[in-house]
Amino acid sequence: MRAVNWRYFDFWLLGAVAVLTIFGITMIRSAVAGNIELQQLNLVGRQLIFAIAGFVVIIVTASIDYHLWASMSRTLYVGMWILLGVLFTAGAVLFGSARWFDTGVILIQPSELAKIVMIIVLADFYSKNQDSIHSLKTVFRSLVLTMGMVIWILLQPNLSTSIVILVIWFALLWASGLSIKHLLIFATAGIITPIVGFPFLANYQKKRIINFLFPDPAARHGDIYNLQQALISIGSGGWFGQGYGHGSQVQLRFLKVRHSDFIFSAIAEEFGLIGTILLLALLVFVIIRCLRVARKARDTFGALLAYGVATTIAFQAIVNIGVNLNLMPATGLTLPFVSYGGSSLLSILLGIGLVESVALRQKSLEFST
Repeated sequence: MRAVNWRYFDFWLLGAVAVLTIFGITMIRSAVAGNIELQQLNLVGRQLIFAIAGFVVIIVTASIDYHLWASMSRTLYVGMWILLGVLFTAGAVLFGSARWFDTGVILIQPSELAKIVMIIVLADFYSKNQDSIHSLKTVFRSLVLTMGMVIWILLQPNLSTSIVILVIWFALLWASGLSIKHLLIFATAGIITPIVGFPFLANYQKKRIINFLFPDPAARHGDIYNLQQALISIGSGGWFGQGYGHGSQVQLRFLKVRHSDFIFSAIAEEFGLIGTILLLALLVFVIIRCLRVARKARDTFGALLAYGVATTIAFQAIVNIGVNLNLMPATGLTLPFVSYGGSSLLSILLGIGLVESVALRQKSLEFST
């Protein structure tokens, strides 16, 4: 067991994450201002509690040798599999999906934690099977392992989180040394699967896709209306925005779900193009720092952990912003560190803790900025 040298702790990464999280809480406050119903839910206070807990989790997780998680990967997988199974039968049904456990005080979404669990499980699997990674048998085994978790999440139904986990599977497989031949096979499968799987989607999922492909400009409600208001919000922000707490679309509540799914549009309206560029720069900086840790990791398992967290942050950010810009169908994926969602925030901060754990035990002697 290698002693922890806190001099290697990536304070630049922690600082960027802290700025994004604090900014997210600040934007949630603006988004719910004047809405008595949302203010009564104390969303700002809840997000702050999850943020504080999350930063404690970062320090605790960083202090634990990340190799411990490899030894526990099977237990974590089975435990999460059972938890998702229980959720399917006993979870609180909200918005047409059984995704949450209702504790009476807060809602807990286990599928958010499942993303981090699958990063650990797949990183452990690929690192242990590095010599046979070019074998279709190994690839198939990793896919079966992934689908064992994805099935429960699809049944909730929660297509967006299922896609995130499949992206994690493919990204870690690619990072482990996927051959070009296999890449072409999976690329073909990736094109065919959505077409074949469309009839099996839930009705609201089909509706989102149809509305995206064939929008009705006259719609005054539903996903189309939300996307229209999101584009109006972004456009009305101009270069420098209307000012914090002064966005007309946000404050007059034309923009729906503005504290979570469409918080990017709220930011664009209040801080303008310059503000969104700074936000994107911070997100890119976090991703780059995670990839830097992956490059300097002592072993394959550590590198894949950091790479998996970077992939999750990047993919969710791209999809969330893409939805806000009407480049993708509405998905429900949060903007990492910024959108409201305690389970989402806590799980991604846990991921940052894993990255910091790898950084603390890196192979190099220097850790320059």
